[in-house]
Amino acid sequence: MEELLHYPGYLVGICSLLGLIIGSFLNVVIHRLPKMMENEWARQCAELRGEEAPAIEPLSLSRPASHCPDCGHAISALENIPLLSWLLLGGRCRACRKPISPRYPLVEALTGALFALAAWKLGSGWPLVGALFFLAAAVALTFIDFDTQLLPDDITLPLLWAGLLFNLGGAFTDLSSAVIGAAAGYLSLWLVYWAFKLATGKEGMGHGDFKLLAAIGAWLGWQMLPLTILFSSFVGALVGILLIVLARHGRHVPIPFGPYLATAGVIALFWGPALTRAWLGHLQ
Repeated sequence: MEELLHYPGYLVGICSLLGLIIGSFLNVVIHRLPKMMENEWARQCAELRGEEAPAIEPLSLSRPASHCPDCGHAISALENIPLLSWLLLGGRCRACRKPISPRYPLVEALTGALFALAAWKLGSGWPLVGALFFLAAAVALTFIDFDTQLLPDDITLPLLWAGLLFNLGGAFTDLSSAVIGAAAGYLSLWLVYWAFKLATGKEGMGHGDFKLLAAIGAWLGWQMLPLTILFSSFVGALVGILLIVLARHGRHVPIPFGPYLATAGVIALFWGPALTRAWLGHLQ
């Protein structure tokens, strides 16, 4: 088995299948984690007011079992096969025939593709293990932020610390670059946040964005931060303009920044050094 992992095609196939399975789990995280956070906030608010905690059905990543949100039909193992079940069911619940969002197979396919790309680019070893963790977190944070404009500490903070731990052995960069990257990533957006707030009296971004950029700096080093900020800002501005022009998205309606940071972090993970060299060569 260990020898087979050194064959690129075999490793790519294994990682793509693993990505489909992890993607199925990420769908649960994306859907349930914000609701779990809201339940906890409601409990804490009631406690601060001296009231009884609201009666809320217990919710975790494992309980209750997966079910249709419309009719409550329990999803069997055969109905929960990544990609395949959605296609065989025609994108509809087996019981009530209500549509199942195509985002579920999208998350599974995206995670599988990213895991396969990581295996192809990195080969076997600890850097691959770290990259898979980074990519899974990036996918979850992207879709949670799109839905709720939240970047949960339950994901961003473990991601930050994991980046520093992986770089103890220099998996992606040296430890000093990782520590400086974490600090610089947080402080750079913190300064932008306060500059904007002092100038306008409004909050331009959430604190989760600071932590996500700090995590990217911890994984990839401070050298990748300029590329990450530049690319995420460019794509975020472009998407914002398109939403305003094409979808009549209000100018004052907030647009989540986390998905663009996560996307830029993934690009920096795979192609950051090459893009940086090309950019610096162009400037010379």
